[in-house]
Amino acid sequence: MILSCGEALIDMLPRESTLGEAAFAPYAGGAVFNTAMALGRLGAPSAFFSGLSTDMLGQILIDTLTASKVDTGFAARSARPTTVAFVKLVDGQATYAFYDENTAGRMLAIADLPALPSDCDALFFGGISLVNDPAAATYEALQMREAPTRVTMIDPNIRPGFITDETGYRARIGRMIVRADIVKLSDEDLHWLMGKGDVTELARSLVAQGPKVVFITEGAAGARAVTATQDRFVAATKVTVADTVGAGDTFNAGVLAALHDAGALTKAAVAALPDAVLDAALTLGTRAAAITVSRAGANPPWRHEL
Repeated sequence: MILSCGEALIDMLPRESTLGEAAFAPYAGGAVFNTAMALGRLGAPSAFFSGLSTDMLGQILIDTLTASKVDTGFAARSARPTTVAFVKLVDGQATYAFYDENTAGRMLAIADLPALPSDCDALFFGGISLVNDPAAATYEALQMREAPTRVTMIDPNIRPGFITDETGYRARIGRMIVRADIVKLSDEDLHWLMGKGDVTELARSLVAQGPKVVFITEGAAGARAVTATQDRFVAATKVTVADTVGAGDTFNAGVLAALHDAGALTKAAVAALPDAVLDAALTLGTRAAAITVSRAGANPPWRHEL
């Protein structure tokens, strides 16, 4: 089982009613939520841990995960409200009004951490859930607890506009990267964290801090996997892009699903991945992400679509 740990929220997207009035429609989302959903659709044993509300919007999140074959039994349910983001589009560019204070996700506490079964092979962390406490500290505590014996992966999916304490955020991400077996960053995230420089050299400097493999997505060019001795690259699948929502989240799921397929989700295996397995992870990640960007919204592919 692969447990995705992080935010789930409702995006209220602008629409027009049948009477021509301005309206908003609720859509389930969140970076880590999207990865859990994509894993389920790709046929990997997927589960999700977050703080989820018992309100009607929380039920939309539960129903959406269940429809994608994701186990929601580890979620911490509460009567606190669901996190909501209202989206405004101007010339195709999105701005957000974000409502997260005292929500089920934001108030997740260490006391809510689940006991994990022996068949939980890997945990995935990331997204804006690593920005604000107490939830951010709770996810870090879970990674700290499980990293000695299980594979952990982190994709910070950095959103500078959400960060209010950059020093504290950088420190947390730094600590979690050092503990992680697998790190994924976009090239933009890599430069935000590490500054200017060659992508492979910067990624290898992260490997030197503790991770065994760093995956870097490079937009329309493709993606690479960097270890202490390897630098594997796979070109992106060419498609007509509808939007890029969920592309990185789907890539993460493709990587984890491929490693699961190869029986490589153990700490020993991740420390010595052969070229063929790295290439398979990059290929499934980029192919799945290509389908996601070819259609509107975060709508990851099912395995049969590949």
